[in-house]
Amino acid sequence: MAGMGKTKHSRIHIVKREALPWYYRVGVRALAIVAALIVTAVVIMLLTHKNPIQVYISMLKGAFGTELRIWSLLQNIAILLCISLAVTPAFKMRFWNCGAEGQVLVGCLATTAVMMFLGDSLPLPLLWTVMLIAAVGAGIVWALLPAVTKSLWNTNETLFTLMMNYVATQLVAFFLKTFVKNGSGVLPPMPEYGLPRLLNKDYLLNIVIVVVLTVLVYIYLKYTKQGYEIAVVGESENTARYIGINVRKVVIRTLVVSGALCGVAGLLLVGGTNHTISTTTVDGRGFTAIMVSWLAKFDPLYMVLTTFLIVFLDRGTQQVATDFRMPNALSDIVTGIILLFIIGCEFFLQYKIVSAKAGKENA
Repeated sequence: MAGMGKTKHSRIHIVKREALPWYYRVGVRALAIVAALIVTAVVIMLLTHKNPIQVYISMLKGAFGTELRIWSLLQNIAILLCISLAVTPAFKMRFWNCGAEGQVLVGCLATTAVMMFLGDSLPLPLLWTVMLIAAVGAGIVWALLPAVTKSLWNTNETLFTLMMNYVATQLVAFFLKTFVKNGSGVLPPMPEYGLPRLLNKDYLLNIVIVVVLTVLVYIYLKYTKQGYEIAVVGESENTARYIGINVRKVVIRTLVVSGALCGVAGLLLVGGTNHTISTTTVDGRGFTAIMVSWLAKFDPLYMVLTTFLIVFLDRGTQQVATDFRMPNALSDIVTGIILLFIIGCEFFLQYKIVSAKAGKENA
């Protein structure tokens, strides 16, 4: 009975680390990737009895095997990075915008509508301008709806933005059913109205635009007053109000930026890549972008690396599945193991596990 009043204490504690040198962080991440490749090699040998070296060579060929594959890799990096840039300001503000998929898709729809209905009546430079305005405007409208309701009535932005994805998909399905006259629901490509080619390369303009946007978003978040306000609101809305920041204004303004960037991504997908639209044009990139942004800790420059990793793994594992006639599930396992190690190393870069005894000695 006497012992019943005693409180049991945990023997280990998770403690936040102090800031580590940059070279230490880079080294730990590099070791995590090496460890992930070793574990993946073991899994491949156990499940398929294949030589893991050949599997990794196949992954490299899938991403860099030909000039066309390299350009395709860069194009996919550019699109995913653009969408990741779009969700980053909102996520840094702790506004959980899970609607990038729909915001990009309505940007695609607006671009397609302009190409389809105004393509023959406007000169190309003016047509491209109208496409940009329509795509950006559509993305902003789709992002503003949850932002305004969150600001006015404190609605759940996660559910609202997720719901808007489904509405956007059904809008595209309705558009295709209504305006594709042959009833197939498949809109033929319209490359004659697409964005211009730089140096006779199909995707170079997309890549250049996203490089410029990456630099601009980095500067916006790190060196401008609005970027500072986003960071403060993300840390604490009460603190933001205490120092005179209009939280409602910041939320709405930030979602305007996110929606505009999603609209640009829609323009690049339709005007610069596919020249048509379907309900799967965005292909889940809106959700993948959330992982890219989180892995990079909302830093646009680090996002270049995380985007490259995600796209490389996707392209490489597709090639592995083709070359070795493996099920796609194995490719997903490989990708999952590597991402698990990367996410795990981020945890240990931020925190350390100490014993209660060590904690008392340090105290």
